[in-house]
Parts: sequence; C-alpha cells; structure tokens
Amino acid sequence: MSTTTTTTTQSEAITADNIVRLFPEIDTRLAVTAGTQDADLAGHDEEQIRLMNEVCIVLDENDKPIGSASKKVCHLMKNIDQGLLHRAFSVFLFDSNNRLLMQQRASEKITFPDMWTNTCCSHPLGIPGETGAELDAAVHGVRRAAQRKLDQELGIKAVQVPLDKFDFLTRIHYKAPSDGKWGEHEVDYILFIKADVDVESNPNEVQATRYVSPDDLREMFQDPQLKFTPWFKLICHTMLFEWWEHLDRGLDKYKGETEIRRM
Repeated sequence: MSTTTTTTTQSEAITADNIVRLFPEIDTRLAVTAGTQDADLAGHDEEQIRLMNEVCIVLDENDKPIGSASKKVCHLMKNIDQGLLHRAFSVFLFDSNNRLLMQQRASEKITFPDMWTNTCCSHPLGIPGETGAELDAAVHGVRRAAQRKLDQELGIKAVQVPLDKFDFLTRIHYKAPSDGKWGEHEVDYILFIKADVDVESNPNEVQATRYVSPDDLREMFQDPQLKFTPWFKLICHTMLFEWWEHLDRGLDKYKGETEIRRM
C-alpha cells in the first residue's frame, strides 16, 4: 500500500499586510471592531446587538443602491439627519377571512420597542439574492428578504409564503425618529400576501400577535394605551384601508407602482 504526501508551500508569510495587499476585497473593519465595546449599543439585548451588524442597502433618493452599511450605522439619527437612506420592506399578511396579522414588537428591540405594527417590517440585506438596482430585481430581493424574516420573526415557513404570492404595491420614502439616538429613514417596499399560516413567534422579536379586521384596527387606534410604529401609521392613514377594501377584487390597479410616494 502506497501513500502520497502533498506538501504545501507559500512564498510569503501569512501576515495582515500581505493578505490585505493580495486580497484588497477583504473588509478589515470587522476584524478591527469585533469584540470591542460599542457605547451606542451598551445595555441593549445581546441578540439585537448582533443583528445591528447586518448590512443594509444604502440608497440615493431615487432608490438606486450606492453601497452598504451596517444596520447600526443606518439607524443612528445623527447619520439619518445627514441624509443616510436605506431600503426596507413592510409585509401585510391577510388570512382567508381577510384579517390582517399584526405584531407587537418585543421590548428587546432597539428601535420602536413595544409598538404594534404590520405583520413584518425589516430590510433586504446587502447579500446575493436580496439586492437589486432596477425595480424588478429590487422587488425580487425584498420578496426573498420578506420570506426570510417571516420565518425568523414569526416562525412562518417559506412553503406557506411562496415568493410568487407576494404582491408588490408601492414604495414609500419616509423619515421617523424612535428616540433621541435611533430612527428610520427608508424607502419602504409594501408587500401584500394572502395566506393561512402557522405562527410561532420569536420572543426576542415579537411579544404578541393578533388578527384584525378593518374595524378592529380602527378600534385599536382609539386606544390611548397602544402605540404604533410610524411607518404603519403613515400607511394606515393614507392607503391601507382602501387597499384592504379591494383585497379580493380590484387590487391589481394598485400593484406595481413605479413612482415613490414621499411621506
């Protein structure tokens, strides 16, 4: 029985300087910041801090990607006030009785904790499959991101929310503070989907869920004890109830808007 020995040789030492010179596509910022204390995030939930390292898609005012930045960088008001804008999506999931599935955000959330909102609100990431420069590609990316986040937040499996069942309606551009430090400045893609799903909420993301009719939602807005996310209120006070009324008949005329609604 014979054996073969392979010897690996390298011409240069594996040092940081050599590797960065040979592979300039490496982003060294992660190595520098990993494991360090971040004063902006001090005192927050460990899992929510980890999610702040996710990479959002940075945009110009016409929804054209410029590059990417961390979720933390994109949500600091000091950056937002200088014009930093990123891409987002809002999913409105309706059951077979046309009730909207709502969630109350967990207390652990860094932005807008404890507030009621639509089914799922998050961001496509700067990763293959979720980006896109032109509208069709961007819509495909946010559908994939929506499917990912519905599972991560609410335990809704992809098989129950197929990509081709998400209807893209429009985009809204809005800015809203959460507190003195954090906020939102987004081009938000509005997605509707009708599906009966199994919900198993992630308690680090969602503290409660409920299905509501239009009248139920109007009653919730009358309750001074309840708080709602700013994007959800904007959508409700403009177009949601009209869209909802046409959910089973006539929704096509609202789909696929190419102009961005400026809120």
